[in-house]
Amino acid sequence: MLFKVVIIALLLFMVYNLFRALLLMNKKPDPDQPSMTKYIGRRLMISVAIVILLLLGLLTGLITPNPRPY
Repeated sequence: MLFKVVIIALLLFMVYNLFRALLLMNKKPDPDQPSMTKYIGRRLMISVAIVILLLLGLLTGLITPNPRPY
């Protein structure tokens, strides 16, 4: 159960970073603010971490795939 909560929390954090980048993209460039690539880079690293966690969960048996697709 904890494994699934961590995956969901990472997904929510990824969406948060996506919207932060969207807000920065719509504003005028300001040298005091971080660049949009910071948030996009975080989103990329989080998605890589999610894929690795899912693969580890499948290999260790923490999560099981659906045996029937219907």
